[in-house]
Amino acid sequence: MPNITVKNIPEPIYKKLKQQAQAQHRSMNSEIIACLERSVEPKRISSDEILRQARIMRKKVKGSLSAEEIQDAIDQGRP
Repeated sequence: MPNITVKNIPEPIYKKLKQQAQAQHRSMNSEIIACLERSVEPKRISSDEILRQARIMRKKVKGSLSAEEIQDAIDQGRP
């Protein structure tokens, strides 16, 4: 397995990592790997969350658009 050496970690970040590792009952190495996995893995959003966000956005929209207005918006800028 590949290895990485990280130098010059700011003290506040090191302390936070150490606290997180202790809270999760992990070694520092395991905690750093967990942090890296979270940052590079795609975020999975549940369908319930998508619907919740869509409902919030819908409440912000005032009025409604006709099918013609929607098509005009789609076509806008096209040759």
